[in-house]
Amino acid sequence: MCLAYPGTVISLKGNSAKVSYSTEEKNVLVGDKKVNVGDKVLVQMGVIIEIISEQEAQNVASAWEELS
Repeated sequence: MCLAYPGTVISLKGNSAKVSYSTEEKNVLVGDKKVNVGDKVLVQMGVIIEIISEQEAQNVASAWEELS
């Protein structure tokens, strides 16, 4: 099982995206997803693997908070 923390796409350039997390920003590959600035995403090994809803992002973030 893979665990990923949700982030927000803040910029796109070619096949890469800058994703903002609560404590940092990372440059990642878009892969085969059609992402837009503002999308909530899950990233694994530097590649966007899923676009999720705002509610899903909040649920995942809450679950991570409970674990820490």
